[in-house]
Amino acid sequence: MAKPALKRKKLKPAEAARIAELFARFESQESDPRTELDYDSPYTLVVAVALSAQATDVSVNKATDKLFQVADTPQKMLALGEGGLKPFISSIGLYNMKAKNVIRMAEILIEQYGGEVPLEREKLQALPGVGRKTASVVLNELRIEPAIAVDTHVFRVSHRLGLSTGKTPDKVEQDLMAVVPEPALTRAHHWLILHGRYTCVARRPKCPECPVADLCPSRHLFVAS
Repeated sequence: MAKPALKRKKLKPAEAARIAELFARFESQESDPRTELDYDSPYTLVVAVALSAQATDVSVNKATDKLFQVADTPQKMLALGEGGLKPFISSIGLYNMKAKNVIRMAEILIEQYGGEVPLEREKLQALPGVGRKTASVVLNELRIEPAIAVDTHVFRVSHRLGLSTGKTPDKVEQDLMAVVPEPALTRAHHWLILHGRYTCVARRPKCPECPVADLCPSRHLFVAS
């Protein structure tokens, strides 16, 4: 089945040029941005992303560093079992539910997909612990589908940069998919996250060192004129 065409927003030339320059500068900073979660296969990626809900990448990497040495396939994870998995991820929030989901996910992958992760959105989203956001991260990270998962960083940066006025993550995602230059769509997710994590931080954005400060309509809110 063919994927539906992207719904693009018709922008005024000046605004289209501003947005194009935003992402050109992000690209000049990092041409191939990637998740900061550690993984070495589609399976370890989907597990790491599922574990990262309401947790930091640092905390997840600390847990999976030891976990993936023991269980880096659905078969090994299932053999570990829910009781064996919990000690590895007990430092991560919601670990009881996450352990249940990861083990059930392993069962389904073995029973239905021969131990392989199905890299199609509908099948991914049907797995325990994998919702739209997790599927978007996985498909985008593996460069299978241009997708933008809207977390708190992406939500904040999108509003500050004037890329969206949406009040929900879903609406922000729609807005971004409509205005981000198509060549940047597979990388925009990571650029916006990294920008929000390290430069456009929540309380005191680092405007003086921001590479797109002159293109930001919110700069005046944080920098005295």
